[in-house]
Amino acid sequence: MVQVFPQTKSAAVNPLKSSQPLGAALAFLGVERAVPLFHGSQGCTSLALVLLVRHLKEAIPLQTTALDAVATILGGAGNLEEAILNLKRRAKPKLIGICTTALVETRGEDFAGDLANIKRDRADELAGTEVVLANTPDFEGAIEEGWAKAVISMVERITTPGEQSRHQKKIAILPGWHLTVADIELLRETVESFGLKPVILPDISGSLDGTVPGDRWVPTTYGGTPVDEIQELGTAAQCIAIGEHMRRPAELLRTRTGVPYALFQSLTGLKRADRFVSFLSEISGAPVPANIRRRRAQLQDALLDGHFHFGGKKIAIAVEPDQLYQFATFFTGMGAEIAAAVTTTGTSKILAEMPAESLQVGDLGDLEELAVGADLLVTHSHGRQAAERLGIPLMRVGFPIFDRLGSQHKLTSLYQGTRDLIFDVSNIFQANQRAPCPGSLDSSRKGELPR
Repeated sequence: MVQVFPQTKSAAVNPLKSSQPLGAALAFLGVERAVPLFHGSQGCTSLALVLLVRHLKEAIPLQTTALDAVATILGGAGNLEEAILNLKRRAKPKLIGICTTALVETRGEDFAGDLANIKRDRADELAGTEVVLANTPDFEGAIEEGWAKAVISMVERITTPGEQSRHQKKIAILPGWHLTVADIELLRETVESFGLKPVILPDISGSLDGTVPGDRWVPTTYGGTPVDEIQELGTAAQCIAIGEHMRRPAELLRTRTGVPYALFQSLTGLKRADRFVSFLSEISGAPVPANIRRRRAQLQDALLDGHFHFGGKKIAIAVEPDQLYQFATFFTGMGAEIAAAVTTTGTSKILAEMPAESLQVGDLGDLEELAVGADLLVTHSHGRQAAERLGIPLMRVGFPIFDRLGSQHKLTSLYQGTRDLIFDVSNIFQANQRAPCPGSLDSSRKGELPR
């Protein structure tokens, strides 16, 4: 069983995690005609906006209540009301997703009460726009928790409660934050190939996929899950949640509407993809389509071709808990060893199932100390300096990835995504092979194979 070491430093030397409000904003960006609104200072919003723009290479409609020193002391209800009304008049969004920050959370304001008063007093002006609040203080949790809280808030506020008539072909899908745009597109295609109709919440593949929305500027998201489909989630016959952090949203949906759910902690790897495909076949009553069988055969061939490059390799990983589980199980399944594992929080239940001897809750400084002697570093773009200092190749995953193009269009899930990961990692290992030299064959290293 993995031993989890808690964070002991009072300050992050090289931060690994991104904040809860950023995770919530990313989830709200997966809704059609939505605008995330940070309740806090301009600085809080600016940092999140810069990271999102650099990672996604897209225009991000992220707004702020812009609290100043006076509002911070006296309370920000007035700023919140003004920001909501301005957004309604100028952008005409279908959804405004409020993400609280540490500035207002530390003060301990009654956000729910303030918002209820605003909705009551301004009901006519806000007609046609859902306003959803997610409590996401920066000083706890990370992007994973923020994403889940935003989904919980949307289900709680928007989804019609109570038992409803079910559409037997309709499937509600709650993807984790770590699924890329390409992963969600493939997920939709796979579900549809069984004759099922997926409703994905949040659906960043419709809003952050890099398409250009015509010849005019759009002040909101221009794709994603429509609000009326969020309202009708209770008519789905089945819910599928992906990632341990999506268990609570799935349980809430079941409690409110009676829709049963199945949780898949990862869709990466042959066995996990098989389980997902078998589940779709079971609930649809349809055989596995020929194109999916062909993708599985391609993955089997990639496993044969690629496993030589993984055997005995030492991997150092630093990402959020569910993504850590996704990649750790992938690498160990290929014959590699997790030499160092660092994550952002020690509260996730998935950590107990991690295929590693130990796990450190910490930052990239901890990763750099633990990764000495590893063959591959796996983390986001902020790990590039550590990789350079250690002389270890870096595989960029997670958030943010700002020094490479196309990160959102990389597949990491199901048969195709697993196949692509095998090729990507094998190519990194081949590009960084160390050629044998006379010094590697001296008597002091007798019997040891050159690396």
